[in-house]
Amino acid sequence: MTTAARRKIRPFDWRHNPGFGIFSLAVMSFLYLPLVILVVYSFNANRFVTVWTGFSLHWFTRVANNGDIRHAAWVSVLVGVLATICSTAIAIAAALGFERGGRFKGEAAANSLVMMPLVVPEIVTAITTLIFFSSIGFHFGVLNLVLAHTVFCVPFAMLPIQARLNTIGTAYEDAGRDLYGGEWRIFMRITLPLMVPGIMAGAILAFVTSLDDFLISFMVSSAGTTTLPVYVYGMMRLGVTPEVNAISTILLVISAALALVAFLISRPNEAGAAAGTAAAAATATT
Repeated sequence: MTTAARRKIRPFDWRHNPGFGIFSLAVMSFLYLPLVILVVYSFNANRFVTVWTGFSLHWFTRVANNGDIRHAAWVSVLVGVLATICSTAIAIAAALGFERGGRFKGEAAANSLVMMPLVVPEIVTAITTLIFFSSIGFHFGVLNLVLAHTVFCVPFAMLPIQARLNTIGTAYEDAGRDLYGGEWRIFMRITLPLMVPGIMAGAILAFVTSLDDFLISFMVSSAGTTTLPVYVYGMMRLGVTPEVNAISTILLVISAALALVAFLISRPNEAGAAAGTAAAAATATT
């Protein structure tokens, strides 16, 4: 084979495979077309979900004026914020232990244990949590939800933080040690500032996971601590109404916006490298 012929041979690319574009379009349509339909019909003026009669914000107004929905939304936000704070704090400690603590016996088992909520079916986690709380007589309303959501959200918060620590490496921290910086000062002035994008991304993902969770909330919640997804499920027992579409649209927009923010702030950039260099220099001068 001549050199010219070798240059014409291109590596295999799925994008140039016949029918791949049509298949991808069909998959994306199957996943996202129902969401588009839901959003469109949430603005329907008709009380019948599938009969379009005109554009209206009436159902969003009814949702905003419904006291039970506002209470459920408040419980969801409260539980989400508290679970996010707790799970992110645990995730920071776990990520530092795995990425900066050196190799230790049982590291793989410990990492798998932390990541178990991602692997175990959520219904199993919900049932076992309910059984555990019932067996020890732990019935404290919102606190039950916060603890259950915290355990479930830890891996979601840890993954971006761990990835961030892996990306920045240890060069800046080693530079701080070469300049006689103490470990606590290096952590506060170099490691922690460089971890901020990962921490923010992990916290946002944890909050979205808690906000949208249904199974664990359904099993663990008690009277007066109903979260918004559980309340929506109760409304759907009487059939899908435009109010359900409106609530679902609000949750969809909030979740998508927060996921986008998490993606944008977790992207590596040159500013992070500049910040690390400046932090190492500041550690040396102080």
